[in-house]
Amino acid sequence: MIRASSSGGRRDSPRLAQRCHARLVNASQARLSRGWLWSLVVAGVLVQTALNLLRPITTYKLVAFGAGGTTIGLVTAAYAVLPIYIALSLGRLTDRTPRLRRLIMAAAALMAVGGLSLALAPSIAALALGSVVLGLAHLVFTISGQAAIARFSDDADLDLGFGWFTASYSVGQALGPLLGGAIVGVGAVTASPERLADVDRALWVGAAISLLAVPLLLANPHRPPARPEPADGAGTASSPSTAPAASLPTAAQASSPSEPGSRATIPQVLRAPGVASNMLASMGLLAMVDILSAFLPLVGEDAGVPPIVVGALLAIRGAAGILSRALLPWLSRRWSRRRLLITCLLVASITLAVPPLVLDQLVVAGTLLAVGGFFLGIGQPLTMTLIATAVPTQWRSQALAVRLMGNRVGQVGFPLLAGLAVAPFGPGGCDLDGGHRPSHRRRGEGAAHPAAAADVTP
Repeated sequence: MIRASSSGGRRDSPRLAQRCHARLVNASQARLSRGWLWSLVVAGVLVQTALNLLRPITTYKLVAFGAGGTTIGLVTAAYAVLPIYIALSLGRLTDRTPRLRRLIMAAAALMAVGGLSLALAPSIAALALGSVVLGLAHLVFTISGQAAIARFSDDADLDLGFGWFTASYSVGQALGPLLGGAIVGVGAVTASPERLADVDRALWVGAAISLLAVPLLLANPHRPPARPEPADGAGTASSPSTAPAASLPTAAQASSPSEPGSRATIPQVLRAPGVASNMLASMGLLAMVDILSAFLPLVGEDAGVPPIVVGALLAIRGAAGILSRALLPWLSRRWSRRRLLITCLLVASITLAVPPLVLDQLVVAGTLLAVGGFFLGIGQPLTMTLIATAVPTQWRSQALAVRLMGNRVGQVGFPLLAGLAVAPFGPGGCDLDGGHRPSHRRRGEGAAHPAAAADVTP
């Protein structure tokens, strides 16, 4: 079918024929071969909606138990402690797992368990333990999802895959706080049984939402067929573009972990050009999200801003991220990934630092959160792509796991620093303007006292 124009072309004709055949197969299966990606995206929406409902509402429960800024920082950091130690091992596990769908279903179920433990928690220590469970569930879900995309996407399609995957996170970041704030309502959070019941009801809802991802993945009709051995018996990876339609692809389509050099160490990953700098960028971007999610409810309580409004403000940031991640493939074609990442870091850091200072001016705070959320949404998938393309193909899952491990180090350190920074000033210390905005609660009056409700009710 293919005629060469020279003797050299004739020698290459078998290879050209193979490439043409692969492209034809890819075109005929394009819609089905991305079925695993869309199921992953929908599961991501559910799990991230649950996570971003549970974490801010946990802050309100801590406030009701009388916790201050330092304690909230410690509980927030507990979310990331365990993943620091197991991220790389989990990345290697994804390389050995035949079907990643099982890991993702386990992560969704574990997220539900974490939500239930938060709802039933009778103390601050129990809330910290529930936060640890949430962190582990999120780590398993994220590494498994990223591993699937890194294995089965061409380099040119990584932005699309990571963009849609992280867009599902942005949807969850928008829906979760909005739903949680609507359930908790407009009153101040106190230790009264009625308000604690509202908080616990929101935590139960978060657990149920995460659990919905399990039957979703089980009900997916596409099953990965048994993959035939390669003709040369090498057992190497096949082209990602010819992955069979499936709920989630199989590890047999990726580079074999048994190949020499497929087991990477942390120093090896970090020595790859650009990996260390992109990890630092990812840490900074995620720290902005974590500190904002953990401490904006505390600032809102001090300023008399009701939970439903705080939830709406956090939802605005998440919704802006949906738009930016949907536009990422187009943006990355017009500008270099490096230039986009630097712009994201600069704009997001400035615009997200100001809202706590103007939280009582809702239009200004919402606008700044929208702008910051847009640029923040671009940054994370870019760091995934830059790190994945900086290492050998068989290291990608492990390199992305090292990136997540670095993120968790930041999630431990930055909230602790933020909590220690606000400790001398009480809950109002989260206000970066030095307390010039009038506070609706006097220092020393914790939300654990029902009498304090009059001081924080708008």
